[in-house]
Amino acid sequence: MQAVVNKVIPFSSVDGPGNRTAVFLQGCNINCKYCHNPETRALCIECGVCVERCPEGALERGSDGKIIFHPEKCIQCDTCIHVCPNNSSPRTAVMTPEECYKKVKKQIPFIRGLTVSGGECMLRPDFLEALFKLAKQDGLNTMIDSNGTIPFWEYPSLLEVTDGVMLDIKAFKNEDHVRVTDEKNEIVLKNAVYLAENKKLYEVRAVIVPDLYDTKSSITQMAQFLAPYLEIQEFRIKLIAYRPMGVREEYAHYQVPSQNYLEELADILKAYGFKEIIII
Repeated sequence: MQAVVNKVIPFSSVDGPGNRTAVFLQGCNINCKYCHNPETRALCIECGVCVERCPEGALERGSDGKIIFHPEKCIQCDTCIHVCPNNSSPRTAVMTPEECYKKVKKQIPFIRGLTVSGGECMLRPDFLEALFKLAKQDGLNTMIDSNGTIPFWEYPSLLEVTDGVMLDIKAFKNEDHVRVTDEKNEIVLKNAVYLAENKKLYEVRAVIVPDLYDTKSSITQMAQFLAPYLEIQEFRIKLIAYRPMGVREEYAHYQVPSQNYLEELADILKAYGFKEIIII
């Protein structure tokens, strides 16, 4: 059992409760126009463009045609991911759950938990379950950061070792969700209900892009939809302002929402009973 790991962030305070290690898996199944990590979207196709452009010679093509990454030479200039024509990265690593967890375990006892994101990490539920079982042996809190398009109800054994899910609701209306991601959101909304009913919904996230879809209407409808489940479990809402940094060039022209506008959206959520609302 293996997965392609894009990166491991040893210490993060924004990917769940407390100080954590965050693991990002490679590969995604939707096409968010505002994706801030486009280099995690696809697997490397060994085209070699990055080898030619790397200023430090940290990349080479092996005798088998595959790209070889030499981390000791890398200066983290990100030239390779900027020139990649396939929204990928040559700096990934194929790991087993045990190999991945060795990188996580180095931070114990300075971390409270482990969060796995992507790309879309739920494309590898078997890997997640095995990794989380290792984390649970050391008493770590486990969290999944997901776009919600994979049905969680099909993986009950994974949820048994998962403490919470940070779920993206890219847009509430189906047609808006398609505009933002090229995919429908029926499963996303079903996941929100399923996770809330099973007390696994830790956070709902929405990226605010005012000129891409009707964000005020979306937040209002999302609040109406989710508010009844606060009686089962308190969960927080995170409003994330669109920013052009890191976004693919063709989608870097959208308007950045003002702080006042984000606070107006937060007031809508408060009116429906949401208490913990984070604006970033």
